[in-house]
Amino acid sequence: MEFNHVSVLLNEAVDSLNIREDGIYVDGTAGGGGHSAAILSHLTSGTLYSIDQDPDAIATVTERFRGDSRSRIIEGNFGDMSNLLHDAGVKAVDGVLLDIGVSSHQLDVGSRGFSYHVDAPLDMRMSQSGETAADLVNTLSVGELSRILSLYGEEKYAYSIAKGIARYRETKRIETTLELADIIKDNVPQKVRRDGHPARKSFQAIRIAVNHELDVLESGLEGAFEMLNKGGRLSVITFHSLEDRIVKQFMRDKAQGCTCPKDFPVCVCGKKPQVKIITRKPICPTDEENERNPRARSAKLRVCERL
Repeated sequence: MEFNHVSVLLNEAVDSLNIREDGIYVDGTAGGGGHSAAILSHLTSGTLYSIDQDPDAIATVTERFRGDSRSRIIEGNFGDMSNLLHDAGVKAVDGVLLDIGVSSHQLDVGSRGFSYHVDAPLDMRMSQSGETAADLVNTLSVGELSRILSLYGEEKYAYSIAKGIARYRETKRIETTLELADIIKDNVPQKVRRDGHPARKSFQAIRIAVNHELDVLESGLEGAFEMLNKGGRLSVITFHSLEDRIVKQFMRDKAQGCTCPKDFPVCVCGKKPQVKIITRKPICPTDEENERNPRARSAKLRVCERL
């Protein structure tokens, strides 16, 4: 299985890890192996653990790095990173890279059900197991559907779309991507249809819900931090404002020291910063990269170092 994916912020992300040639590193979202290959190019006696929940990705990186003694492949969700690494006998690492969100392969292979451009079973599961997008849209209440579309997709017409979904499924189960895309299009104003595809935000929201992406991100950040050696770095690429907000707040919380009131003469809370933030502002793709790869436009890279 060929897993085509253009790695975003490739050099910036890998350079941000400040790689030691004998260090232990983790690519928590291996995908097609672009970031993994770049990390491996910096290692001599070091080791890289490439993790992914998608069987297609695992097949691709297993073949790509076959015979490379520095490479270890783990199938699993990066949200369970600390357990996956402990099971592999890893006690601590020197750097973790996370590239959050859907891959080019998952979007471009129509049969995976992520795209509103290709007619396919309504799936959207990154792991190819568990509840599908069809299960979600056919069973959730109007209120819960509306909440998901509004929160995860920032969809202005979330309630109207949710009502339209509920009306449609009264007569027929929603089975395919184009079926859902047409329902969405029929339940937004005409002017919205002229401003890009009207299903884009809703498909994004449903994908996030199906894969529990925000919950996974939060647990993955904690797991990555737990595994870091002193001086180890955590580098995270996000593509969505909600994801970036979670990463930004996580790093800020870990970087915060004393929380005692300012009028206290001495600190009594004992709280000390646990990380140093390396990127005060996120690193974004250059105009040249955006031109080469339009999917990079919303990417943001944030980096912190464990103290």
